[in-house]
Amino acid sequence: MPEQYLTLNASKIVAYQGEPGAYSHLACKQTFPDWQSVHCATFAEALQMVERGDAYYAMIPVENSTAGRVEEIYRELKQTQLYVVKEHFEPVNHCLMARSGVPIEDIERIGSHPQALAQCDANIKALKAKNVAMYDTAGAAKHLAESEESGLAVISSALAAELYGLNILKTHFNDTEGNTTRFLVFSRQQKMPAYEENRMYITSFMFRVRNIPAALYKAMGGFATQGINMLKLESYMVNGNFTATQFYVDVEAHFQSSVMQAALEELGFFSEEIRILGTYLADDYRLK
Repeated sequence: MPEQYLTLNASKIVAYQGEPGAYSHLACKQTFPDWQSVHCATFAEALQMVERGDAYYAMIPVENSTAGRVEEIYRELKQTQLYVVKEHFEPVNHCLMARSGVPIEDIERIGSHPQALAQCDANIKALKAKNVAMYDTAGAAKHLAESEESGLAVISSALAAELYGLNILKTHFNDTEGNTTRFLVFSRQQKMPAYEENRMYITSFMFRVRNIPAALYKAMGGFATQGINMLKLESYMVNGNFTATQFYVDVEAHFQSSVMQAALEELGFFSEEIRILGTYLADDYRLK
């Protein structure tokens, strides 16, 4: 692994959500090839494994270039005290698969995780098939392998087809080329790399604005003044309260840089709470 600060582990276990063969599993194999990958039923369980010390890292998807954000994880961020220590971009090659001997002409229903269905929507409609929402891409492959449902195909990875003995009817079933999912790696310990001026860093944080007019505009003013590039801004309600809004932010800056410290100081004037999730090296994918 290129960053030494990511090798200070004892257990070499990384947790992910989904069945074996899920894209999160692929991301684990790409990022930590010598580690043991442990699958969990939910994002919460994967994060809790790290919180308990049963896993060193959790590999969690946060957004996709075609279908947008993975909404569930933003709800979980409020419940965890883990830190973000790395990002990883995983190219997604969705495959349409069925049991052996089933031709594509017989497919009436296509099952997968809602994110995968959204990423293949045009191709599903071209086959005049109906969507079947399932909890996980690899779980859909496992379900199909264990069932005798006629007319059913699923969308999953080539690894899942291999693991569950399914026949790939079509590769690159996703609607757009370059379909990519961004993952964040979570840890119990903050592992902030030393600041170097010639490196690109991402800092992720959450904040809640005060309930005053133009609070968000004023809170973000310091980042504009300091010339900090904002990469992502997500909002969601806190505890179902329409007057309290939580924001998740990714910016292109190191936490320890002078410009970032100045921007955070101004942010603090208009926020009730600020929580730094972590600073980490930008993935090489961003430089392509």
